[in-house]
Amino acid sequence: MAGYRNRLRNDGEEEGLLGDHVDGQSSPKSKTISSYRWTLVSITVLLGAVIWITVYLVTGINGGYQCFADISHRWGQYSPYFSLADASISDAVPEKCDLIFVQVLHRHGARYPTASKSKQYKALVETIQANATAFRGKTAFLHSYNYTLGSDDLTPFGERQMISSGIKFYERYEALTRDHVPFIRSSGSSRVVASGQNFIQGFQQTKTQDRAADRNQISPTINVVISEDSGSNNTLNHNTCPDFEASELGDEVTANYTAIIAPPIVHRLQSSLPGVTLSNNDVTYLMDMCAFDTVSSTSDGSIVSAFCDLFTEAEWTQYNYLQSLSKYYGYGAGSALGPTQGVGFVNELIARMTHAPVHDATTTNHTLDAPGASTFPVNRTLYADFTHDNGMIPIFFALGLYNGTAPLPRDHVQAASRADGYSAAWTVPFGARAYIEMMQCGGQAEPLVRVLVNDRVVPLHGCAVDELGRCYRGDFVRGLSFAQSGGDWSSCNA
Repeated sequence: MAGYRNRLRNDGEEEGLLGDHVDGQSSPKSKTISSYRWTLVSITVLLGAVIWITVYLVTGINGGYQCFADISHRWGQYSPYFSLADASISDAVPEKCDLIFVQVLHRHGARYPTASKSKQYKALVETIQANATAFRGKTAFLHSYNYTLGSDDLTPFGERQMISSGIKFYERYEALTRDHVPFIRSSGSSRVVASGQNFIQGFQQTKTQDRAADRNQISPTINVVISEDSGSNNTLNHNTCPDFEASELGDEVTANYTAIIAPPIVHRLQSSLPGVTLSNNDVTYLMDMCAFDTVSSTSDGSIVSAFCDLFTEAEWTQYNYLQSLSKYYGYGAGSALGPTQGVGFVNELIARMTHAPVHDATTTNHTLDAPGASTFPVNRTLYADFTHDNGMIPIFFALGLYNGTAPLPRDHVQAASRADGYSAAWTVPFGARAYIEMMQCGGQAEPLVRVLVNDRVVPLHGCAVDELGRCYRGDFVRGLSFAQSGGDWSSCNA
């Protein structure tokens, strides 16, 4: 796409936006028409800039969601993305280094509850309203609360998140994005695909406004959508390892921790809602509603849900840890087969970083990833893959990003700072993104690799890491022996 001003016709000559042939001469009439057209173009550019500025201010391009941070950063995987940029290791590209490769792995934006959860939330609200004889204190809003949330799809807030992320990606990597078009894949869920499309919108809008960009390049598109149908090989979505899918460990750990933290909350809420009997799970559902109601009620998340005020900051810390346990023991290192579900993507990443064919016998689609296939190029500079939180967690652990901690305690909170930076809110919030970068530094022949998760440099494990959290590419790849050996895939049908 050549931008607003001109585009190339099929014969190679320039053509104006509205189709007029451009030459060196123009009549008075054509000047009038041209002036009119340029007015339209100016208005279009202005409107685009207004939209861009609105998104920039509302969703926080660099810092992410900072509203109500005392609680919103403790909503586990339902927290909207917020930046974890840490001054101890700067996320800026180091001096005398040039980026040569970037892979972003991205969770979809904020969504409505899943269809099954939406039914449960609605039923809980209606049960409370049918049985409560009084609505005391902070529960008063429940008397007239009307459950109207949709299901599964992105909320308008989530759409803006992804537009913001596309803008940020373009700006952060402008030395590359000005001249390169990312190769993009998406897992097949509609909200994941929509997230990729909104990311592209933000990316391309920013590129169109950048006078230093190559405007002759086409706009990015989602090049490959990978099916999530049962039995389909998909490195961005787990569903082909029967023993992993059958495991209930994550649910068991979650239920046990819920039984520790929920009873005092049940007692307090029932005192405010006489006539109502709540279960431990009802408490977590009401806490879920805080996040979902907030990201659904406005397009900018500027109004915190009344559900949030039902709980204390300490209880939100416990809730975030509950969600962290669920992900860790359901999909991460706490699950015997969790990291193995991320092996396929890691082997694809190795292929991209080394410009070599994919070697994998786990979750890769051998048709899509065949050597030389247009659906899996290995010679690009920029890549973007869109998935779910439960797709990202196994990949992070297959990469060894959080291997510097003992298994998470199951009966008390362990802060993310003591868990190698792991928590649900820190790793897979709505709109989460991981950047895998390669950079050439100081004339050295071999590039360095580093990984940032939500802007936090995560020091690598399994390779000789420097003070900036980086390893040489060869050392990094050798450190991924777990993935290259197929993980524990042979145990999927034990």
